[in-house]
Amino acid sequence: MKKSYTLISPCFFGMEKMLAREIKDLGFEIIKTEDGRITYKTGEDGIAKANMWLRCAERVHLKVAEFEAKTFDELFENTKRINWSRYIPYGAQFPVSKASSIKSKLYSTTDIQAIVKKAIVDSLKKSYMESGMLKEDKEKYPIYVFLHKDKVTISIDTTGDALHKRGYREEAGIAPLKETLAAALVLISRWKEDYTLVDPFCGSGTILIEAAMIMQNIAPGLFRNFVAETWPTIGPDVFEQVKEGAERSIKNKDIKLIGYDIDGRMLKIARSNSQKAGVAKYIEFQKRDFKQFSGNEKNAFIITNPPYGERLGEKKEVEELYKYLGMNKRKLDTWDFNILTSYEGFENPFGRKATKNRKLYNGKLKCYYYQYFDNEKIKNHGDMVVNHI
Repeated sequence: MKKSYTLISPCFFGMEKMLAREIKDLGFEIIKTEDGRITYKTGEDGIAKANMWLRCAERVHLKVAEFEAKTFDELFENTKRINWSRYIPYGAQFPVSKASSIKSKLYSTTDIQAIVKKAIVDSLKKSYMESGMLKEDKEKYPIYVFLHKDKVTISIDTTGDALHKRGYREEAGIAPLKETLAAALVLISRWKEDYTLVDPFCGSGTILIEAAMIMQNIAPGLFRNFVAETWPTIGPDVFEQVKEGAERSIKNKDIKLIGYDIDGRMLKIARSNSQKAGVAKYIEFQKRDFKQFSGNEKNAFIITNPPYGERLGEKKEVEELYKYLGMNKRKLDTWDFNILTSYEGFENPFGRKATKNRKLYNGKLKCYYYQYFDNEKIKNHGDMVVNHI
């Protein structure tokens, strides 16, 4: 009989719609969408496929149980009642890696972690008929506990390092843009392969690298490992088959991406990162101040995350930069501009109201994605780039 899994993928706030679209494109059935997380059903290769292909998710959790608990006794007994031997083999490690509590009577996360750990130990000792200390020296099964309005969701992390850690970026600049968010910026832009894409504040190259990976259908998980690969409960063959399938589906489209930055050190990092991601031949990095930027093409795209208050420090300096960006937009009046910033008054110095303004989070930092749709050849209004998974 084929296995099926119920999985939960957390994401940054504002990215739920994009993640839901990705999950559907993989052929999975969405059960529930909540703020910052989506629950869905998959087949037996679902854990491997979700980890390999989801660009906007932070993790892939295997859902174990859901129940109500208003006291620590209820938390302990309900956790202990789960048949943990079905998930955790004898000798495996099972740290309770994270607990979070929102609007719940149980709010001490350290106490929640300790009680869940003890309950799992008692359950496994009974299943494995172990009277002494339970051995934990094999594969790792990290446990996550999430409480919301007294409802407890317990899951096992299948990912390991968070999914924004693609494996190509070792270094970044100050206030780095997460890879998952960079991918989302591209997916909800209207950019297509026929048009040049420019990032005039490219830093370590994350937006352009993610854009090239999307357009060439390079799986975001191709250059890294996942904790579930080591689990005997899944088997290494499943991950290997999914990886081989991802390698076979890589495209080689003729695309043009350009990145500018004034920091030569950052450009060196950007080139190195693009090499590791397998997209160096598609991206041209140039040392150039944004004020020297000019575009000869009639229709092209900008997707960028320019400096803002937290990074430049001075409000006047920030506003001058945005004003100059707006002057460039008026010259490039048939280009699409997509600009992410945490600066709430951006439209004033820029000099124009956005076609669309979306609220997104870079980690815990609230940002706004100002989109100016002026490329008249593109007919949609910010639909996602189609992934050929």
